Amino acid sequence: MTRALIAFTLLVLAACAPQLQDSGPPSAPPVLAQDRFLASDGAVLPMRVWAPERRARAVILALHGFNDYSNAWTAPAGWWAEQGILTYALDQRGFGRAPYPGIWAGVDVMVRDVRETLLTLRSRHPDLPLYLVGESMGGAVALAAMADWERDGAVQGVVLAAPAVWGRETMNWGYRAALWFIAHAMPWNLATARGIRVHPSDNIEMLRALGRDPLVIKATRADAIWGLADMMDAGLAAAPRVRRPLLVLYGENDDIVPRKPIELMLQRLDAPYRLALYPKGYHMLFRDLNGEIVWRDAAAWIGNRQAALPSGNEVAERPVRIAKSAD
Repeated sequence: MTRALIAFTLLVLAACAPQLQDSGPPSAPPVLAQDRFLASDGAVLPMRVWAPERRARAVILALHGFNDYSNAWTAPAGWWAEQGILTYALDQRGFGRAPYPGIWAGVDVMVRDVRETLLTLRSRHPDLPLYLVGESMGGAVALAAMADWERDGAVQGVVLAAPAVWGRETMNWGYRAALWFIAHAMPWNLATARGIRVHPSDNIEMLRALGRDPLVIKATRADAIWGLADMMDAGLAAAPRVRRPLLVLYGENDDIVPRKPIELMLQRLDAPYRLALYPKGYHMLFRDLNGEIVWRDAAAWIGNRQAALPSGNEVAERPVRIAKSAD
């Protein structure tokens, strides 16, 4: 009887497997328009562009974080445009105005979108250096997209801001078990941040604006969280297989992505990297009250990967140990 009950329970859980978006194989060349990207499988991903008034000196493809969308880049990309940097930002699948908001698209599909977008940007701007910038989940996507990619030479470097590399191997067993159970038993169950005491940023007005923004997802499906864990796994696993130079940015007050996974990622990186730690920085570094400091560092590195960072927050010691802020 016990074995039968266990078997029945496993069958029920299997029937409630995490849901993924429907996506087909590539069927046509991807197309980059002014306000959207048409992927090779026909999916239309909204895109925002911040262009300098004069001729651009570099191009960025910017990837937003979980439950966010391309609006995340409004402030930094506007400032970068004043510095001569052209920024493109996608609404990744399942977020913003992209197809099936709230439904996870899958690691392979999201990675394919980024690679296709990078190659179309390379074709559009053949004479300009191209950089990939990822924040939080976008950082994990960027790592996965650049790993073992035979066309990685299209990109001159990668900027990771608080990359979401909190993979399952760095989670305790209880968290992993609870995540598996809820994603398979009730994949449709919605979770909110209500009652969770974290501080993603010190910019309270910005956080309130996100709360009012209908395109920011407030209630997250359990299977989307499971999908995010898959992406964090992929990002952490990709670290030793990325060959392009990296700039890694992390706030010492980040209580979203723990310090230990970041340290582990840095230990595994085989590509040359530089690290900046911000004593007053939180998870949403680009939108913190001191966000302009981070914008300047990213722009300086893009302009000259050997130049000193304007903030003076670079950490040169190896191996890296990220100290918790005294605040």
